Amino acid sequence: MNIKDKIFAHRGIHNNKTIPENSIKAFEKAIKENIPIELDVHILKDNTLAVFHDDNLKRMTNINKPIRKYTYKELEKITLLDTNYKIPTLKEVLYLVNGKVLLLIELKNDHRTNTMCKKVCKMLDNYKGEFIIQSFYPNIIRWFKKHKPSYYRGLLITNNYKSNFLKRFVRSDFIINYCSPNFLSITKKLLSNKQIKKQKSKDIPIFTWTINTKDELNKLKDKADVFICNL
Repeated sequence: MNIKDKIFAHRGIHNNKTIPENSIKAFEKAIKENIPIELDVHILKDNTLAVFHDDNLKRMTNINKPIRKYTYKELEKITLLDTNYKIPTLKEVLYLVNGKVLLLIELKNDHRTNTMCKKVCKMLDNYKGEFIIQSFYPNIIRWFKKHKPSYYRGLLITNNYKSNFLKRFVRSDFIINYCSPNFLSITKKLLSNKQIKKQKSKDIPIFTWTINTKDELNKLKDKADVFICNL
């Protein structure tokens, strides 16, 4: 897969006013502009795969409750921000995109890795378009290495941990070798880190996020290969 210099629309093209992130409208806008889409997937209480970023609904719906506590039938009654848009399912998004643009699908985790990954595979095995899988959770990326090695997969790495040990551990050779990812997706704050530079020197593709301006994008062009941007 040729991914060099690709730019993804972070949660679609949205403004979180009239167009919420990870909404059908945000994805429609990205498709119209022929821009690859990054999105997030949670598994619900009834095993439905829902496209939503946060673990908790509060920021996007003002309901202070974890999304994993809901069935999709219950979620259908909830709208995003002050709009009429609802939380879509992965099935709905795949039907909408239908191969028109490349998808970067981030899998969230609530300790039901096997169930979620199997359901994702069942959908993607029948999907005709191009897609990429990524996750912060090494066990998810390792699952795909073992069960779906043909899927292009990447490990997300952040420095958003209180523990200095965890900050170093998540980007260690041990974790990266354990996952055997096809690429690493690195928070822009870590692109100059020695461990990350070491990985880049091995010619493993580096994705980075979240880029907010054209100036920022230009400054990072030499440090990463793929860019996840707020457009």
